[in-house]
Amino acid sequence: MSQSPMAARPEPSPLPAQVRSWLAQWHLQDGAQALRGDASARRYWRLRGAMLAQFPAEDELLPFLRVQYRWQRAGLPVPRILAVQPRLGLILQEDLGDVDLKSRLDDRASAEAAMEAALDLALRLAAAGRGQWSRPALPAYDATRLLGELRLFRDWYLPAHVPSAPSAAAEAALDEIFATLTARALAQPRVWVHRDFHARNILIHPRSGELVLIDFQDAVEGPWTYDLASLLWDRYWDWGQERRSAWIASYREGLVDAGFAPPSPEIFEAQAQSMALQRNLKILGIFCRLARRDGKEHYLDFLPRFWSYVWEGLGHDAKLAAYRDWFAPWAPASARP
Repeated sequence: MSQSPMAARPEPSPLPAQVRSWLAQWHLQDGAQALRGDASARRYWRLRGAMLAQFPAEDELLPFLRVQYRWQRAGLPVPRILAVQPRLGLILQEDLGDVDLKSRLDDRASAEAAMEAALDLALRLAAAGRGQWSRPALPAYDATRLLGELRLFRDWYLPAHVPSAPSAAAEAALDEIFATLTARALAQPRVWVHRDFHARNILIHPRSGELVLIDFQDAVEGPWTYDLASLLWDRYWDWGQERRSAWIASYREGLVDAGFAPPSPEIFEAQAQSMALQRNLKILGIFCRLARRDGKEHYLDFLPRFWSYVWEGLGHDAKLAAYRDWFAPWAPASARP
């Protein structure tokens, strides 16, 4: 999981000498404001009219550039790249300011319109992957990736929050539900998936007011409800099942308008619910990893909300409701109303 530098806090370290030397050709090495993203190891500096990002590894930098190029060709709103220095892991891009979608959603008076705009953006992303610019394909959100994400719950959440190791029967139950959720995800039509489509990773363009995608280096081709689930089952607000269902129905209608052929409203909502359950179990594991491995303890504050989502998701599906008995000892009491 990554985090927008727009939610960043000042960092005292100055520009490294190599970075200053590279920026000197644009006369941008002075007056840089250092920022640091929350969940990633990337570093950011705000310059005069530009934003500088330094990626810690080539395996992050190159995917970002590949996705940015492909999505820009497809007409999707992404930051313009001004210059690149691969050896230093540097990308100089346009500065899109500090206002993200979260600020619009925090204002409940504008939340409905802001959410509809975000749903439209997710639909644009899903539809764009069908064009000629979509080749070569993005990495597949395959069974290996999906199962690997679910195992984060077993590997990071359970050891940190459950006193004893799961029994053999509990392990078997986890394997069963992981396999079910993975199979359901793989059965959905594949579209371009941002993979972290949430309010901090969508900026409001300071001049046009258009929504702009950032932090997309992990994009894949995957289930058509994944970004929808990322948006609606959010860490900052619990919108409630009634509003989520209405937005799911609106998104489905948008798919029809875009030329897709979604199933009935009931089946499509079940797809979204199942996808959300996969993602929310993954997040419980990721947030524990961020806290335990990386020392970012504040991520533990979000766990009760995601447990509520998991509990709700298990109960939403008659075939999965029986697994509540296995999850009950691991879930906080507040998540089991």
